[in-house]
Parts: sequence; structure tokens; C-alpha cells
Amino acid sequence: MAKAGVKGIAHPGDIAEEEFCRELVKITVAKLGGIDILVNVAGKQTAVEEIAKLSTEQFEQTYRTNVYAMFWLCKAAIPHMPPGSAIINTNSIHSYQPSPFLLDYASTKAAITAFTHALAKQVIEKGIRVNGVAPGPVWTPLQTSGGQPQEKIPDLGKSVPMKRPGQPAELASVYVLLASQESSFVTGEIYGVTGGMHLP
Repeated sequence: MAKAGVKGIAHPGDIAEEEFCRELVKITVAKLGGIDILVNVAGKQTAVEEIAKLSTEQFEQTYRTNVYAMFWLCKAAIPHMPPGSAIINTNSIHSYQPSPFLLDYASTKAAITAFTHALAKQVIEKGIRVNGVAPGPVWTPLQTSGGQPQEKIPDLGKSVPMKRPGQPAELASVYVLLASQESSFVTGEIYGVTGGMHLP
């Protein structure tokens, strides 16, 4: 990054803890001079076949990682964000077409969709845009680390019209668009990157 003239910092921690989220924003402002783009992309996804086997601990941890952290980071970052800034949340096709074995994950993604719409209306007077990216099946570590039932891994993505899973690089351009002034008249939108599984 340094060779490209870009300054980056690493600050490991657990975004499921409110204090760490506040600390992350504070350190970012101190070391990078401010925040004009916030991308909420971290997520927890663990497949459980039926509600009777879904523990309260997992349900809570999924919400803390996927929803609470987004709320805490937005709340801490917005006071530092100048007009023209952008917030990009990571939604999912599961917000609209939930899988039965992702009850906790899918419901967090529905919450993120509503949060994105509401926050976009709340902060537009500050000149801040808020949008979301909703991936379909994509090859990420979430899939192979328990995010899908392991017997379904070989068929991941075959049910979408493109008949394959996406790659993380195929989502990147949409995040870049929403972060840039090329989308200066776009807020409160959810962009699907789904291989043809349309959003409503």
C-alpha cells in the first residue's frame, strides 16, 4: 500500500463489542485524519437446520456481529463524516429470499436493509449517502467455515440464473461505485450482486 501512496492501518479486535467499535473509529480519525467512507462488511453466518438447535448464544452473537456492530460504527463515525461522505452496508439476497437453515443470519440481513433505508433518510441533510450491497452466493470463508451445510458446498450457486457462485472481486466495483461521487444522486438503495436472483 505504501508503494502506491496509500496509508493503511490495522487494528485487530472484536466488532461485537461496542467499546471496540468506538475505539476503532477514534483511532481511524486520529491516524488517518478523518472518515469519509464507512463500509460495514464483516459478518457472521453459521448454518443451523432447525430453530430447536439454534442456541441463544449463536443468535445473539450473529446479531451483535452483523447488526449491533453496524449501528455502533455508524453512530461513532457519522459525527466525523463531512458532506459528500458515504456509508455502505452489506446486505444479502437472504434479506429477501431467506434460507431456512440461516434463520439468524437472514433476519440480521433484513434488519440491515431496513436500517440502511432509515439511516439514509436521517443523514441526507448532513450530505451523507447510505446504501447497501446485497450479494447472492459468493465464495468467501463464510461458506466453508460453517456458513453452509457442508453437503451443499459443491452445489453453491448452481440455483441462480448464472449457474455459479460469485467471486469477491465481482462485488468490489459496486462498493467502489457507491463510495465514489459517481453515485452522488444515489442513497437509500440496495444493489444486488446476485448472479440473476433479482431483488424486489
